[in-house]
Parts: sequence; C-alpha cells; structure tokens
Amino acid sequence: MDSTSLKPSLLTELKKGYGAETLRRDFFSGLTVGIVAIPLAMAFAIASGTTPDKGLFTAVIAGFFISLLGGSRYQIGGPTGAFVIIIYAVIEKHGYDGLILATIIAGVLLIILGLIRVGSYIKFIPYPVTTGFTAGIALVIFSTQVKDFFGLSIEKLPPEFHEKWMEYFINFNTFSPAATAVGIATVAIIVSVRRFAPKIPAHVAAIFTLTAAAWIFGIPAETVGDRFGTLPSGFPMPQLPAWSLEKVRAVFPDAITIALLAGIESLLSAVVADGMTGSRHRSNTELVAQGTANIMSAFFGGMPATGAIARTATNIKTGARTPVSGLIHALTVLIFILFLSGVAERIPLAALSGVLFVVAWDMSELKSFRRLLNAPKSDSGVLVLTFLLTVLVDLTVAVQVGVVLAALLFMKRMSDVTHVDYLTGEDAAENKNDPDRISLYNVPKGVEIYEIDGPFFFGVADRLAGMLTYLQKSPKVFILRMRKVPAIDATGIHALEEFHHKCMNHNVPLVLSGVQEQPHKALRKFGFLNEIGEENVTDHISKALIRAEAIINKE
Repeated sequence: MDSTSLKPSLLTELKKGYGAETLRRDFFSGLTVGIVAIPLAMAFAIASGTTPDKGLFTAVIAGFFISLLGGSRYQIGGPTGAFVIIIYAVIEKHGYDGLILATIIAGVLLIILGLIRVGSYIKFIPYPVTTGFTAGIALVIFSTQVKDFFGLSIEKLPPEFHEKWMEYFINFNTFSPAATAVGIATVAIIVSVRRFAPKIPAHVAAIFTLTAAAWIFGIPAETVGDRFGTLPSGFPMPQLPAWSLEKVRAVFPDAITIALLAGIESLLSAVVADGMTGSRHRSNTELVAQGTANIMSAFFGGMPATGAIARTATNIKTGARTPVSGLIHALTVLIFILFLSGVAERIPLAALSGVLFVVAWDMSELKSFRRLLNAPKSDSGVLVLTFLLTVLVDLTVAVQVGVVLAALLFMKRMSDVTHVDYLTGEDAAENKNDPDRISLYNVPKGVEIYEIDGPFFFGVADRLAGMLTYLQKSPKVFILRMRKVPAIDATGIHALEEFHHKCMNHNVPLVLSGVQEQPHKALRKFGFLNEIGEENVTDHISKALIRAEAIINKE
C-alpha cells in the first residue's frame, strides 16, 4: 500500500474484489466490535461529563467515516479514554457548545495536516511524552470513576484532581454496598473472562451479566436511566453550533490538543494494526478521515473521536478483512440506538465504572512507565513532568510542554554528537582506514584544516564563532571540511556566513571541502556560493589542498 497516497483503503480493497467469504468475516467482526463499542461509548461519554447518548452518536458517525475514508484496513474509530479529561475540561470551561466548536476546528486542522502530508511525522512524538500523558490520563479516568464505583453520595465532583480525592475521603462513609458489589463483580468478570475465555468480549460479558443480575434480583444500584432518564431512540439532525470569533479564539488551544491527540492515537492504533497483520496504513489518508469524522460527529452533537486501539485489535482478532467491518460496527451501534436504547437505561453505573477501571489499568502501561523511569535522566524527566502536568494541571499543557521539552532534548543530543575538530597529518596517520590520509600528509605550510562532524543546525552554529580567536596566529588559508555534514539549516548557513566574514576581516581565504548534496543546494539557494566563490567550494580534501596551495602561491 502506497503510504503517500490519499486514496481511502476501502476503495483499494473493493477494487481487489469483494466476495461472500470476505463479507461473512467482516460482518461477524463488525457485529462483535459494535457490541463491544456500545458500553464503552456510553462509559466514556459519562466519564467525560456528558450524557451516554453522545458517546453512542459518536461511535456511529465517527466510526462510519473513519472506516469509509481512512487509510487503515482495520481501524475502528469512536470515543476513547484518551479524550475523557480533555472533553471534561472543555465542557467545564466553555460548555458543550464550546466542545462542539473545538471539535470542528480540530477536524479542520487534521484535514489540513493530512493534505500537507504531515501524517508521516506525527507518529514521531517521543515515547516518554506519549507514555507520560497516557499514564496520566489513565490515573485521571480512574479518579473520576471512584464515585460511581462505590456509589458515593457526592452531588458534584470538583474538577481538580486533589480536590476530588479529598471529597472521596470525606464522603467515603456514604458508599453503597450494592454499587460496590456491582463494581467489584464487573472487574472480576472482565479479568476472569480474559484469562479463561479470551475469545469472548470481556467488557460485554460483564455488562450483560451485571445488568441482568441487577434487573432480575432488584439490586439497588443506580442505573443509566436513573441518572439520565430515557435515552433517545432516534438520531439527532445535524446542526452548526453558535460561534463567534471570540469563542473560536477561546477554544483554539483546546482544538489543537484534540487534533494532536486524535492524530497521535489514530496513527498509533494504525501502527499496532500493521504490526498485527503485516499490512501498511496510509498516514495522511488516516488524518483526513479523522478530521472529517470529527467534523461530522460534531455536526450530530457527538464528541471528539479517534482510532481505538483495543477495538481495532478486537476487529482483527475476530477476522476482519476490510474497512467494511468498521461500517458494520457503526451500523450495529445505530440499530442499538434505534431499537434497544431501553436496555441501556438498565445498565448499572457501577458496572460502567468497573469497565473504566479496567480501561484505565490497560491505558496506564505500568511496565513501560517503570522501565522509562530507568531511562536517561532527560527522558525520565520528560516522562514524569508530562505525567504530573496531565494529572495536576491540564492535558493541553502536558502535551505542549512535553513535546517542546522533547524537541529541546533532541536538539541538545544532536548538538552533542556534532563536533568541530582540528585536523593534522598525525590524525591521518592514526586513522589508517581513512582514504584521505595521504592527502592530509601534504598540507601546505600555513593552512589550517577543521572538520565539522554531524548535522550543522542552529544547535551547533555557535561552535564556529570563536574558532579564529583560538588560533595563535591567523593561517594563510582556512579549510573547513564538511564531508560529514549531511544537512545544514538557515542558522547554520548564517553562522557560516559570519565565519566567512571574520576570515575576510583577518585576510584569511576560506575553502570548503567535501560539501554534500543537501548543504550544497542550500548554500547555493542562499547565495553563499556566490559570496565565497565557486572555486573555493570543492568536493574532496585533495582538491581543497590544491586550491589552498594555489592561493598561497598567488599571494
């Protein structure tokens, strides 16, 4: 599969031919994933501070468009745990209309990122950053579900993490034995099914069992219907949210976080699917699909959506062959809304909280977190800081700070591996594998040779600045060897220009040696080759030495 193409995978697979056996496999996998998605969509919506029907609408609309237009054969889209805390925060700050507006803006940003082919690079977000904010999200999800899991009598939970736990400790004496029993039983059933009957969807088995038990035995645990009333048995009409330029400005930072999170999660899910199947996804197509899906979800009053790793894995394990399974998954949730929403009203909230307890544990990646704590201090520092910012401050801040810190650390490491070294004939003698050692024996008197080893970018540009001042006397010719410089940026070129000007002020001609293709093109484009003179830019040290000798003889 061409990773640079923007053609949806569905079209590619249908062109290959679509037979009855493929339809059978896609139908049963889509049906299974659709059933799995129903309780998860409701649980994520409730945890996000909205109503369960919003999660179901999102699973239908976003799930449909992600499969219809996406770049992965197996991707299943919908509401996910990663969005819980950002949605909750946006609703608290801007209301549900603000969330809808932020989701639409995020969708537009995702489409733009896909069209300009950024999809291939988003997945390069550093591992400590993604692990840090994912573990932070898991802890926050866990903390939001304690109230319903134990049936605590708290009218409204405060948004701050530490304030939530203060409320839990103060009000723990109000816990409901019935709700607690349902929550514990839910976790126990999920763990048991995963261990002894892994082919059965564990979340569905737990929700079905506890809902039936609560209904048959009259267990006095609060249900979805008790809190949210009758769920709609129809689908809402699409509509645009009220907006203004001021409101767009207010929600824009959150929209960036939603877009970044949707991009990272969807591409990570697609990479996992590739690893499980040996297929290849189209990153940029996936971003365009994610953007379209989020816009359409918002039009129908839904939530932000992305690729769901667990549901995508389930889709693969149950035999999916094409994106048609994702379309059937969306259709399954739609049929549930239209004909079986009354069943959802009987689901105990403690059971949904138990499901989210397990989801939070799965998301936490505790083993990976512990391993990264033993990584180099810079990586473990980024991990811990991103985690703490996610839990104690805000996911938007955590992602932005984490990415910036990781970028700065990358620049530092790149600058650490780039050196500016003085070369002599002795260096050539010591390095017998260097094919240029014979040339370096013949360095004319008064010629100084320095070599840049590594990318020449703004992180190392100042290395050239004081080079002439370190020399006891100015050389007759200065050769700067660039054979090990694979790339140069604008700051590096500027530093080279400044160094050339210093050489001119000291009446020292500058000769460049071994300039590679990218630096050569960049220097020509910036006009530096005209400034230094084409004759002073050579492709080999032997030619640079001949040029230096010619300059000395001319003088």
